[in-house]
Amino acid sequence: MKINRLAIPALAIALTAPGFVFGQPYTPSPQGYGQGPGGWDVPPQEFRDIQRQGYHDGVEGARKDVDNHRRPGVNNRDEYRHPHVPASARGDYREGFRRGYDAAIAHLMNGPR
Repeated sequence: MKINRLAIPALAIALTAPGFVFGQPYTPSPQGYGQGPGGWDVPPQEFRDIQRQGYHDGVEGARKDVDNHRRPGVNNRDEYRHPHVPASARGDYREGFRRGYDAAIAHLMNGPR
């Protein structure tokens, strides 16, 4: 019974003071990989639209692999091997995908840089 009486106040404290509970206040992601404004998951500014799409898809693919405890590998992603883009755009899409995937794996596995 005593545990139940303590659980609600402890939960309230944890929800209202994340900096206190976890030891660090929230700070937004620093700029990463020399891309200018934005975080590590923002595609490079020089990318064309299809490369940006590939980059975002690569980041999401890496997140799924990490969340599902799969061994990281861009060649294991169907989106990379068989992209749903016109044949003429596949090279650019795959380049963006690979860079996004690699950036996400580096960030997710090794922490922010």
